[in-house]
Amino acid sequence: MSERQIFANLLRSCSKNLLFEQGLQAHGAVVKTGLGFDLMLNNDLVDMYGKCGRMELACAVFDRMIERNVVSWTALMCGYLQNGNANGSLSLFRKMGSSGIKPNEFTFSTNLKASGILGTPENGMQIHSFSAKTGFEWVPAVANSIIDMYSKCGRISEAARMFNAMPVRNLISWNAMIAGYTLEGNGDRALLLFRKMQEQGEIPDEFTYTSTLKACSGLGAMQEGTQIHASLITRGFPYSVQIASAGALIDMYVKCGHLIKARRVFDQIDAKNVISWSALILGYAQEGNLVEAMDLFRQLRESTYQVDGFVLSGLMGVFADFAHVEQGKQMHAYTIKVPSGLDISVANSMVDMYLKCGLTNEAERLFGEIPVRNVVSWTVMITGYGKHGLGKEAINLYNRMLAENIEPDGVTYLAVLSACSHAGLIKESQEYFSRLCSDRWIKPRVEHYACMVDLLGRAGRLKEAKNLIENMPLKPNVGIWQTLTSACRVHGDLEMGMEVGEILLRLDGDNPVNYVMMSNIFAEAGHWKDCERIRETVKRKGLKKEAGRSWVEIDKEIHFFYNGEDNHPLTKRIHEVLKEMEKRIKEKVGYNHGVRFALHDVEEESKEESLRVHSEKLAIGLALVCGGLDNEEKKVIRIFKNLRVCGDCHAFIKGLSKVLKVVFVVRDANRFHKFEGGFCSCGDYW
Repeated sequence: MSERQIFANLLRSCSKNLLFEQGLQAHGAVVKTGLGFDLMLNNDLVDMYGKCGRMELACAVFDRMIERNVVSWTALMCGYLQNGNANGSLSLFRKMGSSGIKPNEFTFSTNLKASGILGTPENGMQIHSFSAKTGFEWVPAVANSIIDMYSKCGRISEAARMFNAMPVRNLISWNAMIAGYTLEGNGDRALLLFRKMQEQGEIPDEFTYTSTLKACSGLGAMQEGTQIHASLITRGFPYSVQIASAGALIDMYVKCGHLIKARRVFDQIDAKNVISWSALILGYAQEGNLVEAMDLFRQLRESTYQVDGFVLSGLMGVFADFAHVEQGKQMHAYTIKVPSGLDISVANSMVDMYLKCGLTNEAERLFGEIPVRNVVSWTVMITGYGKHGLGKEAINLYNRMLAENIEPDGVTYLAVLSACSHAGLIKESQEYFSRLCSDRWIKPRVEHYACMVDLLGRAGRLKEAKNLIENMPLKPNVGIWQTLTSACRVHGDLEMGMEVGEILLRLDGDNPVNYVMMSNIFAEAGHWKDCERIRETVKRKGLKKEAGRSWVEIDKEIHFFYNGEDNHPLTKRIHEVLKEMEKRIKEKVGYNHGVRFALHDVEEESKEESLRVHSEKLAIGLALVCGGLDNEEKKVIRIFKNLRVCGDCHAFIKGLSKVLKVVFVVRDANRFHKFEGGFCSCGDYW
């Protein structure tokens, strides 16, 4: 074997095993023996440095090369791509085009992958066209990369067209198409293709199983997921040591609500990784079993695995949704100690957590400390301001974002329009909506129109709101009609409310929320027979609305209450305090029970009693029992609710804030209400 070939084998071994120091020594030996300008060895050096993550050295070798071929260019492109610089690869591809060197199948495949990573279909389509002209389109590696590129760029129909036209398909082709459908959220097509590939004799591998299990997760398809699990076992597939498929299997059981089975799979895995831990931890947390979730998180921290940004962001999201302030603060303290705590996704999740827990000052401080903010950072903060009714602050932040050359996306527009809606800023919202409609890159969605409908409804311009829905270029969904229905109730427009309500029931006749909205409209207008008819329909259909639930954090412990619940150990004292508060606000601010929010067919006294046991009042009662009446510290009482706060509770808390001179912050399903001095930040419109 020649000296040249020995060096080539050595460099390829260093490249394969990521042996940078040995590769560096081999490079020195190559130069000393006079082979420093050998084309093959230089190509091997570019590849080795790229794979070892030393792109500055790969570029230095490439730039000094006297002669280059397609392998030289492609090796450097692969290096850029493997080191997260997809733009670098595409830029080099363009330079190669002007050098006279013709691309090969690996060049095309690499840059199609780069286009998919960047989500730029325009680049991908140009490369696809080039490959077709040069005869590489149907080379399997290129054809598969074309399918993958279109899928990742959201062009699933083009991906399917390519897949269906392929003269010969291999396992990678099937995997790319199944993964594409899964990514798009079309789990049914992914599972159909999974069955079809096996009928045609293809044997699934780990990538196939991982994609199909993800498809089952998205669909909540427990039966199909269990069948795939059985297939893994019968085929002797070692999922206990296959990291990706094991994580997908756990996630599938979690998403389908079978945590016991998820835990059983988790316990069987020999080589657990962060994906497996994350899926199970977040599954327990999202189910509300924080004790088990945090115990698993502790085990993960004590293990040899590095906690990644995904699990930190996920747990922050759970703490945000349930408003677990103390756990969120503890997690914030932990993120400071670990490298993944520096991830922008983690910082954004922490800002979101503080905002959803009603701690705007902490959120602002943390937002200001983020070294490099992305569009998500700004959008989270704008959304938070909107939920707190701070419309002007949200607009100022949006303008600051533009000044820092951060381009808004569709979610940002939704955040600023929603903020305008919550604050009743009609003129400003019309300006931003106009900008959105003229934006060449972003198309308005139904949710954007719903914000405008909400604003017009808030102003009592109900006909304009209805006209906007009927004339918008998109098909109206249930949500936008619900928005208009709420406005009709607030402004007492029974005629339009009934008309819109009928549309709602035609669109979604099995949703109990729609019947509740209609019932409220009739109740407000005193049409009790119609109200009774709606209630009978709900009973006949067997529909049940989501139970009202509120919670409050006292001394780092969360206390949950449901409407009418009486099993809390302090229930007797809670009712005593609530009755005392009712008496005081009746005397001082003239509060009367909004009995129209209670059932019509019960006695007046029973109506008042039913209103007294609404979950948000019970939570407030506990806060008052546990020191809220002692207001020397001027502390804020924070209550959280899964549904919208009812009109009677809203009036009660307003009166309470004036009588006790206490600030109450209530987060309901729609927004924050800050009650202070007898007024609410929502302006009595929510």
